Amino acid sequence: MNENSAALLNPSVDPQEIRLIVLTGMSGGGKTVALRALEDLEFYCVDNLPSALLPQLVDALIHDNGGTHRRIAVGVDVRNRGADFTHMPAVLSQLAAAGVQLHLIFLDCRDEVLIKRYSETRRRHPLATRGVSLADAIVEERRLLRPLTAIADKVIDSSELNVHQLRRLVASGYAQATAGLTLMFQSFAFRRGLPLDADFVFDARCLPNPHWQAHLRPLSGKDAPVREFLDEQPLVAEYFADTARWLDTWLPRFEQDDRSYMTIAVGCTGGRHRSVYLVEKLAAHCRSRHEGVLTFHRELE
Repeated sequence: MNENSAALLNPSVDPQEIRLIVLTGMSGGGKTVALRALEDLEFYCVDNLPSALLPQLVDALIHDNGGTHRRIAVGVDVRNRGADFTHMPAVLSQLAAAGVQLHLIFLDCRDEVLIKRYSETRRRHPLATRGVSLADAIVEERRLLRPLTAIADKVIDSSELNVHQLRRLVASGYAQATAGLTLMFQSFAFRRGLPLDADFVFDARCLPNPHWQAHLRPLSGKDAPVREFLDEQPLVAEYFADTARWLDTWLPRFEQDDRSYMTIAVGCTGGRHRSVYLVEKLAAHCRSRHEGVLTFHRELE
């Protein structure tokens, strides 16, 4: 065992408690979205890290502040170039030998969908240099990523997923990495339909609506003037207190039943003011009791 992997075996840290997720895949396949979802789950996230630095990163984080950073996610893509992909399997094997729990996720996507995404966003593919077409760049990227595709623990095809679906897929799939129950608080507009994945739905349409205040209409529930307006409404305070009390009473029951992930949706008419405000307040309230608390505003994103 070399000195990098030996350093990971710190007697004060159980290596089996360390979770390392390596995200890789096709450019345009959704790696950035997936990395942000893991960041919401309180993973320490680093993008585009050279493979040779992985053992040093893991070692530094598990010793930092008593080993508080034991969930790490690292993005690796074609920007790393060259021998990095060839060396990555050996580096991951070295970390596994040191006792690190690691998982390699490959985000794939059909070529025609990748071409469409690049056309719509007008971004340049990292390998599409002068004289190289986008289609040829995608073929070359698949060749470079072949060593990682072969050893991936999980392959996610994002061809039919939008960014919100991919984010929820990753968040729900790795919620068990956090201790206890992970909560997703989601705001939405009733006029656009109920969220299909909601476990509980709360209706905020009975509350005073900032939409009817001309100066508040262009804003959202995340903006200070809207928050201040709703903070001053007794009915809003009562609604929040009752909802928070219900969550405090019943969420522990679901946690005892081995639930690892739950989506709580709050809706209003337009999905921009009251529901957004309540989702942010309820999430802040629950963060004192639960390690993994996420927010998602359907009509704002």
